[in-house]
Amino acid sequence: MATNNEGEKIGRTLAESMPWWPEPINALSGAPNILLILFDDVGFSDFGCYGSPIRTPAIDRIAAEGIRYSGFHTTAMCSTTRAALLTGRNHHSVGMGCLANFDSGYSGYRGKISREAGTLAEILRQNGYRNYFCGKWHVTPMSEIGSTGPFDGWPLGRGFDRFYGFMNAETDHYTPELLQDNSRVDPPGTFETGYHLTADLVDRSIQFIADHSAQRPELPWLTWLAFGACHAPHQAPLSLIDSYDEVFETGWDVERQVRLATQKDMGLVPAGTRLSLRNTGVLAWNEHSKAERRLFTRLQSAYAAMLDHADQQILRLLNFLESTNARDNTIILVMSDNGASQEGGPLGAVNTLGSYNYQEESFDTKLERFDTIGGPGSHANIPLGWAMASNTPLKRYKQNTHGGGIRDPLVISWPKGIRARGEIRNQFAHASDVLPTLLEVVGAKAPTQISGISQMPIEGVSFAQSFNDARAPSKGAAQYFEMFGHRGIWQDGWKAVAYHAPGTPFDDDQWELYRLDQDFSETQDLALEEPGRLNRLIALWWQEAAKHKVLPLDDRFGPRFTENAARILGERRKFVFYSGVGHVPTDLAPDVRSRSYTIEADVEMSGDDSGVLIAHGDATTGYALFVRDGYLVHDLNLGGMHETVVSDRRIPQSARKLELRVDRLQRSLTGDALLSRYTLLIDGKHAGSIDSKRHFKSLISWAGCDIGCDRGTPVSDYVAPFAFTGKLSKVVVTLDDDQQLDGDGIGRAELSRE
Repeated sequence: MATNNEGEKIGRTLAESMPWWPEPINALSGAPNILLILFDDVGFSDFGCYGSPIRTPAIDRIAAEGIRYSGFHTTAMCSTTRAALLTGRNHHSVGMGCLANFDSGYSGYRGKISREAGTLAEILRQNGYRNYFCGKWHVTPMSEIGSTGPFDGWPLGRGFDRFYGFMNAETDHYTPELLQDNSRVDPPGTFETGYHLTADLVDRSIQFIADHSAQRPELPWLTWLAFGACHAPHQAPLSLIDSYDEVFETGWDVERQVRLATQKDMGLVPAGTRLSLRNTGVLAWNEHSKAERRLFTRLQSAYAAMLDHADQQILRLLNFLESTNARDNTIILVMSDNGASQEGGPLGAVNTLGSYNYQEESFDTKLERFDTIGGPGSHANIPLGWAMASNTPLKRYKQNTHGGGIRDPLVISWPKGIRARGEIRNQFAHASDVLPTLLEVVGAKAPTQISGISQMPIEGVSFAQSFNDARAPSKGAAQYFEMFGHRGIWQDGWKAVAYHAPGTPFDDDQWELYRLDQDFSETQDLALEEPGRLNRLIALWWQEAAKHKVLPLDDRFGPRFTENAARILGERRKFVFYSGVGHVPTDLAPDVRSRSYTIEADVEMSGDDSGVLIAHGDATTGYALFVRDGYLVHDLNLGGMHETVVSDRRIPQSARKLELRVDRLQRSLTGDALLSRYTLLIDGKHAGSIDSKRHFKSLISWAGCDIGCDRGTPVSDYVAPFAFTGKLSKVVVTLDDDQQLDGDGIGRAELSRE
């Protein structure tokens, strides 16, 4: 008789055997559900309950049923804050020193969360939870988000049971690049049918929870809802955008004053808090022309409408939880991943993307596009002045380690476990502290191993004591900050911080010193009054940096991205896309920036065919080779500015190869001096060409590549998806080895989407 698996016995017959079943993983008694709602690029003051006129009644309701934190801090960027939230460790410690978009070759900058740093989902799974993720992930290298993976860094590979969302830093909210679990899916609607990604993500969150309740109601769940709102592109229903024009027509200077007064009345900030000075590059509202103010107001209205629209979806989710009697024992956290973004620049943008290929969006062009703001094909972003207002009363922005980059809203409600109603908590807390706080709340412990891999220590510190004790102390451990060479450190209410100008020696950085418990907005620099304290904090920063894999400091924007692109593609110069290939993420598509290349499409024409052969990008920027009205067409779209070549003759039915040849005729890193020739060929014979100074220099598109159709907002003036009606066997893209990239331009382009 054989014996296996503890009590199992295998004999020759059932009479001689004994079955055995493993003990199920039982959830901790009374463990709450967890709903974590994460906004993107929303500033400290943007929720109504933090002083804003933007309508956020659902978030305000959660705050009224719980607590708000005035001292919650993030990491200044999206991938990094997500890594800290997911793991309870500092972002450099787990390999996400900067962004998921590159691996710089150092252990703190891999762009992928270390397996030694288990995620909240992986830990909760061992405690009986089911885990669901909807929305923006962005902690997997861009080289690994294609259909071949590897999938070990995707949500399902890091402890989540279901996933519905997108992998990159941003996506169009009317035509998003969606994934379900480990596969790409098309959006379930269009702009014309009323589709918007934010509503879709809440629909799917409700579905996941409903399915869970129907099948395993005895188990608690974690639902992580990570909105694309309010990262650019700012897209929202037109009626909502219209409703905010009057709200913001007084401008950002008045808005900051009103918000600060509201924050003081709420008790959110001390009565003596002062506004920081206007950030560098921001003019007084009245120094702008009437036309500029009108445009800036509209851009801010689109931002506000996007947040308002997201809040409306949260209300639907709240109502669902209440209707299913789940609300009382669900802990809800609402937060942002960093401060408001500086990527809109001084004048904002309706379509930011052309500027990265030397096609600046003039003010007149912005005005011409006024009515498209917030709609499909737009890529709107707010000017610096409005981002500054979002961060009221703090200085600087996302990417920076001053308050405007790292001090963010945090609202928590748990009716069964938090007695407070509408109270404010002033404790210092950090994104890495959220995981240990939740583990304490549910009664779980961090395991020493996950899937056989020894785990690094949790570095965050629980702040759960502050839930019901307003006087609970802040954590005793110091907290460092670093992003692109900007540095900071907090300890016992004091903060040292340094702004770093890219390309300058780090030793030349001017460190500032603030006592945050007396100077909320960092307006009184005490560096000269307390040099000894400042020097001790600077020395402590270097110790923490060495401890947590922050070193070596690297302030290079462009080289990081260009080197990473070269590693992803390697020596590959030929891409063969057979008929039936799915959507190709932009980082894995052919890199046609600033080089010569050839596109060949093998076709069989049936006579009057039309449609896209290859399209990379969307209405904001990209290229498309397609057939229309019997002619071969290539459209180069740079920020909505089109350079089109049409074949000089119709395509004969006998044609088998349709081709585009691009030749770089002049080489220069300045936009005006580079000349390119775009030549169409039919069965190898010249069919028309144009010479142009327009080209992809720093950016092709952030939307991916399609073969045989165009799934997103259309690159050209056809109606998407404009599928090819003939037979398309394959498309071959061959890259010449003459690429000459503008690293700084690429860096600026990449940072604008993070």
